[in-house]
Formats: sequence, C-alpha cells, structure tokens
Amino acid sequence: MKRYHSIGLLLSVLLIVSCSAIDEDRDDCGEDSNNFELNYELRLVTNMTTELETELTTSTDVNVASALRQYLSTIFTDFAHDIDLSFYDTQGDFVRLQHDQHVMDANQASYTLNLPMRQYMHLAAANLVENIVVNLITDEHCYTAKFRQIDADTLPSHTTGLFSARLQMNVLEGVSQHFNVHLYMANCASALVIDTIGSGIRNMKVYTTGFATGFNLADSTFIYADTPPIVKADAVNTEDNRHEAFCSVQFPSPEASTTRTVIETTDPFVAPAAEQSLWEYRIYATTSDGSTTQTIFHINKPLRAGQLKLLKAKAHPNGAITTGDTSVGVSVTTHWNQGGQYNPEL
Repeated sequence: MKRYHSIGLLLSVLLIVSCSAIDEDRDDCGEDSNNFELNYELRLVTNMTTELETELTTSTDVNVASALRQYLSTIFTDFAHDIDLSFYDTQGDFVRLQHDQHVMDANQASYTLNLPMRQYMHLAAANLVENIVVNLITDEHCYTAKFRQIDADTLPSHTTGLFSARLQMNVLEGVSQHFNVHLYMANCASALVIDTIGSGIRNMKVYTTGFATGFNLADSTFIYADTPPIVKADAVNTEDNRHEAFCSVQFPSPEASTTRTVIETTDPFVAPAAEQSLWEYRIYATTSDGSTTQTIFHINKPLRAGQLKLLKAKAHPNGAITTGDTSVGVSVTTHWNQGGQYNPEL
C-alpha cells in the first residue's frame, strides 16, 4: 500500500464588512448581526513524494526527480495565493448574499466577518487568479458555481493547484462562533519519463486526454464531456542526456465503473482497475528519417484529485514508445502523419 503525504495549512480569515455589503436596504448592522471567526485550512493530500521515491530509484533518476519536484512545486503546495469566499441563501434559488476576494500571498491572514444572523451555505475556492486554464463561473447561485476550463480542443496544463470547500453555517445572535473550513485539492498531475538512449528521436510531443472538464463546488462532483479535450504536457528539463520528461496538470479521470474487484484501503489513491481505458497518453515522436510515430498508452486505473501518476517508458528508433508497466495498453502507428488522422498542433 502506498503512503500518502498530507500537509495542513492554517489560514485564519476574519473579514470586516458592513451589513450594507449584504443588504443595501439596511442602514446599520442592527441587533441581529454578529461578528464571527472563519478558520480556513488547506488540506493537501497527495502521493507526490511517495510516487517520485518509488518510481525514480536509480542514481540516474536523481535529476529527473528533482526536475519534476520543481515543476510541481506550484501545484502540490500548501500555499494559497488567493481565496474567493461566497455566502449563499439556503432557500429559494440559493442566491449569493455576500462575496469577498482576497490576495493572501502568505500562510496566514486574519480578518473579521460580520453577517446578519441566519443560515448560509458557504463556498470557498483558492488559487484561481494565476490559473490561466480554469475559471470560477456561474457563482451567483450556490448550486451553479463551478470550476470550468477554457473552451479549446487542445488545452495547456493547469498552472496552479486548485482548492475548494463547502460548509453550511448557522449564524446565531449574541453567540461567539468559530467555523472551520477545510479546503481540498480539485486537480491532479501525470508525468511521463522516457529513456531516449539509442533511439535517435529528434523531437517528441506528449498529450493526455480523458479527464474532467469542470468541477461543481457545492456538491464536489466533476463534470465530464462526451469528447474530452486534449491536454498538452509540458516538457520538463531533466538536465541529463538520457531522459526526456513531460508533465500535465488537469482535472481527474473518471472512476472505474466495474465492481468485479473490491479493495479495502485507507489510501485514497489505491483503486481497482476498470475494464476499459479511463485516460491516455498520446506521444508523437519524430524519427531520424523525419517521419512521425504515434504511441498511445491506455490507462485503466483512475487518476484522482491530489494524485500524481508517474510512468516510465523507453523510446525506440522507429519512434515507438514502450513501457514496462504491464497494466498499460499500448498502440503504435508508424508514419502516423500520413494516415489522415486527427493531428493536434505539434
């Protein structure tokens, strides 16, 4: 069983706002309004350290592991750059009653929040400002608030680790209250390390596909399209002459629908394999003669929020890429660009 790494970050957030920010018809806060404390904690549950230490074990892997850690340092992190806070009515159309956005750039920040006594549904989202791929949309109402990727057939990788939380709050009159809000990660990452020694490969491009396109904040569910977009994996400089590494950051894959295997575990990243491919690597290698070979790795184990999946592979002179992982299905098409198939931008 793999271990997983959990990092807690306590962000005590107390906002000072007037009641007029919530209801413009109120002249003052009145007797039915209270100050209270919200304690925000980013709970990063990830297998990143375990995955790198398990898969990259030789002396020649040291530079690769270091390069991947550096690339992923802004993804699997306990640091919140920004936080978005919304407080919704719990009746009718669950309209938003209060909205606050803060640039934190620190491990802790303290504010004071003053809201009229009533029940609220609270949603929080962190690290959106610097993510060029994902936006928070339709958040004027609680149950339509979602993370959504930009619309494109081929997307760049997510640029931050995204966190979210939801909490029902009952603000009472004349009572000192403290609410604890735990934010959990909503995206994940995949890494491919390819040994190119002896292959003569001139160039490689790597993509992933099969992942969710969005995330519903209120009920913590992912949104999947009939045709998932292609995610371009970034080349990671390994500073050696043997390996090429690629990494993509995206929303999770679907879960396995099969029930033939039941796994009892407390590890959130141990899951049964599906009977079908859940997500893919698509690798396009330019050989020494200038032709392009397409290799597709079909992966039948889910990739979950907070998880890193690393796959090691070997490049061959005909452009084919193989892996020693027997659970991964492989299909290879040589001279691929002559077949009239879909060709993503390389």
